[in-house]
Amino acid sequence: MSNEQELKQKILIVDDSEMNRAILTDMLESEYEIIEAENGREAVNLIEKHGTELSVILLDIVMPEMDGFGVLDVMNRRHWIEDIPVIMISSESGSSHMKRAYELGITDYISRPFDVTVVHRRVVNTIMLYAKQKKLAALVMEQIDENEKQSTLMIDILSHIVEFRNGESGLHVLHIRVLTELILKHLVEITDRYPFKLEEISMISTASALHDIGKISIPGEILNKPGRLTKEEFDIMKTHTTIGAEMLENLAFHQDEPLVKEAYAICRWHHERYDGRGYPDGLKGDEIPISAQVVALADVYDALTSERVYKKAFPHEEAVRMICNGECGTFNPLILKCLNDIADILQEKLGSVTPGRTNEQELQEILEDKLHPKENSASERTLQLLERERMKCSFYASMSNEIQFEYSMLPPMVTLSAWGAEKLQLPETIMDPFKEGSPIFSIIGQGDIEELSHILRETSPQEPVVRYDCKVQINGESRWARVVCQALWSLDEEPQFTGAIGKAVDIHDSRMRMDALEKMASHDPMTKLLNYDYAKTRIGERLKVGGGKKYVLMLIDVDGIKKANDKGGREFGNQVLIHVAERLRGILGEDEIAARISGDEFLFLAKCDSTMEEAAERIAGAVEGDYEDFQISICIGMAGTNHMGIDYDVLFHGADAALCAAKKKGFGQKMSYLELISEKQEEKL
Repeated sequence: MSNEQELKQKILIVDDSEMNRAILTDMLESEYEIIEAENGREAVNLIEKHGTELSVILLDIVMPEMDGFGVLDVMNRRHWIEDIPVIMISSESGSSHMKRAYELGITDYISRPFDVTVVHRRVVNTIMLYAKQKKLAALVMEQIDENEKQSTLMIDILSHIVEFRNGESGLHVLHIRVLTELILKHLVEITDRYPFKLEEISMISTASALHDIGKISIPGEILNKPGRLTKEEFDIMKTHTTIGAEMLENLAFHQDEPLVKEAYAICRWHHERYDGRGYPDGLKGDEIPISAQVVALADVYDALTSERVYKKAFPHEEAVRMICNGECGTFNPLILKCLNDIADILQEKLGSVTPGRTNEQELQEILEDKLHPKENSASERTLQLLERERMKCSFYASMSNEIQFEYSMLPPMVTLSAWGAEKLQLPETIMDPFKEGSPIFSIIGQGDIEELSHILRETSPQEPVVRYDCKVQINGESRWARVVCQALWSLDEEPQFTGAIGKAVDIHDSRMRMDALEKMASHDPMTKLLNYDYAKTRIGERLKVGGGKKYVLMLIDVDGIKKANDKGGREFGNQVLIHVAERLRGILGEDEIAARISGDEFLFLAKCDSTMEEAAERIAGAVEGDYEDFQISICIGMAGTNHMGIDYDVLFHGADAALCAAKKKGFGQKMSYLELISEKQEEKL
């Protein structure tokens, strides 16, 4: 092969027609090295073999074995489409074909028959476009690399000064960075609770190098004391957390930089523990920033596996066992799971650590993340809303004095509400809850757990709620409890069972409370009338067993409620609505139902012994009039069973249409659906 051939860029032509391949080859072989494939399957094999050596692919649509769309599907799944441009060639010029091809990532589209100038120009343009993109990516990579190199160099120098005084190996900081990065990367894989991007993980890993910067101020005789520290010496040693944080807090510059903020959190709180027994602030659980939690675990692991002036190094397996058994303090269960999951690769990763510039693969991953961000990454606003909802749920759970729980299958974990955990004398988080010896079995029998699990898996996304009565052990006493659960299902095309949320209610102590809860679920909290959902069910049942009785369904709108709000504020407007509700409640007869729909709208199902108009006047006479110098008037829309049958939805639709027409006419109007239909017919005539 000549030097000229070696320098030629490669083009893959994929077409089942030998004639078409020959025509394209004649057009391009003087400038490019041509590789040919006669079907999609052969093309995939050649792409896998040559990879990014290919400058462009000319791809036919209709082919045997695997068509062009199949090739594009494979290229997308394997991310080849991001590095190799594709020009689709075909006589299929339909818009649906072109749209699908562009959606799958092609760069251009050439129709047959071929024009030499068009083919040549589009191939050249595509190759130049991707060459510029690669050059730009290389420049960005170089810039990221240089920035990382400079910031890493300065931080490494500063942290090594601390290590020099502390008598630790120069690898300690590097180990902490690698451990932090490995744990964070695995954390985002097993949970969406901490949705870090790669560049954020890199930044936190860099900030971790400053975790012990406060030790600069600790006397050398304490730092390097070979024996056990006295209480007074240990109190001095603990101040390195707050001193390091103060150093960063007192910087006259870069206070808004994320790296400085993370470094502050890590410095101050990397000795806090998940159960609140750490220092300096005694933070508990997720009060501790996740970055500090991860660095805390990394710091403990490296301290155990490294030799110090006061101890020998523990073997890797022994260190992992000690940490997971709680011999070095309590850690976030999810982070402990990460440590267990990556335990097999830890020694290899740490053994390959050498001082110097940032890992090239890490920089490449950061660059890819910037150029091709994941579509399903949550926006900052979405994450804030989710966190707000999580805080609300946590607050409501703490106020309810109920045993609330959440079960997830991946990772296998049961989380109890704070009150529930205290009531049952269990930890709030239980990993692998159903393994042999789990504390769960001291509360509820294995048979009941298996039965409840079976029932939950038999539910569906449409009907996920189950109720299950069983005996539980509370404070050594066997009691009957009702477990109310909602199964959680994935959003896949074929939904998968992923866990459950629920609560357990002590049946003996909660009869009155259950009644109160049922009433809360069925009544509007402000007016104490039935709420709409419950009223709808009751009315549907009432109509079915009506026994020949005639009813009229009336929808009622309180006129001018905005004026009431303007007159005395929203509180006065609410008082007007409460007054209306009381008047409606006062005229309720046997088999009649009153409810609040929402806002200033109410519903009333009345027996209709005479006419609908008389039923409406009964409502208006009870409600309309003066209240605290505010004139209450109402609009009413009606539909009767004697004209429209007993189907609730039909009645509601008719009454709603009549109410809309009445409101358009002005305050105090009453209209039935029959009147509305009659008026429309007259308008047509």
